[in-house]
Amino acid sequence: MRYKVFGDKLPAVTLQFDAGESIYTQAGGMTWMTDNFTMETNVKGGLMKGLGRMLSGESLFMATYTANASGAELTLASTLPGTIIPLQLDGSVQYIAQKQAFLCATPGVELSTYVNKFKTGLFGGEGFIMQRLSGRGLVFLEIDGTVLEKDLQPGERLKVDTGNLALFESQVQYSAETVKGFANVLFGGEGLFLSVVTGPGKVWLQTINASSFASRLIPYMPKRGD
Repeated sequence: MRYKVFGDKLPAVTLQFDAGESIYTQAGGMTWMTDNFTMETNVKGGLMKGLGRMLSGESLFMATYTANASGAELTLASTLPGTIIPLQLDGSVQYIAQKQAFLCATPGVELSTYVNKFKTGLFGGEGFIMQRLSGRGLVFLEIDGTVLEKDLQPGERLKVDTGNLALFESQVQYSAETVKGFANVLFGGEGLFLSVVTGPGKVWLQTINASSFASRLIPYMPKRGD
């Protein structure tokens, strides 16, 4: 399989298949494709896994596209201004991603739910449910804004504004920390809590916080009666 990520602020990825190769994505995720594919829609992994995916921001149903001939092409686009990143999984490392990050993957990649600890889920900015990626194969994720990859050393800590943590390796410790100082909380503009990641392992940071991005659009949305 070959791929090309294109576009600037609203990227997309075009996948070119050999005969018999396939990918799966959430139902309705395809943007355009050539006519030499077989499509199968089902609750991948069973009902319970499907319900878990719904909690992590994905569809209950997944669509699998299988190429009937070499050279078949399929394109998927991002839903927010951002970046599409590919990850090659070899079975040795699992990844934890923010909700709705999953774009598509080859069949050997398993998408499941990751449940945060109570305090981290309540205050960490990513919620209680995130996405776990495991297995072997190629997966594409959509990250909000520009992405920066950092490789944390053992014991190295990084404090992140809530909502700007996009992805991390499963061995990275993820927690929430209270901002200290009354004036900092009241006037600092960063809120009451920060997300904290501790190495070893890789983390991916995003420049757009989707919740903050959406809140800035609210004043421009038409109101009833306008």
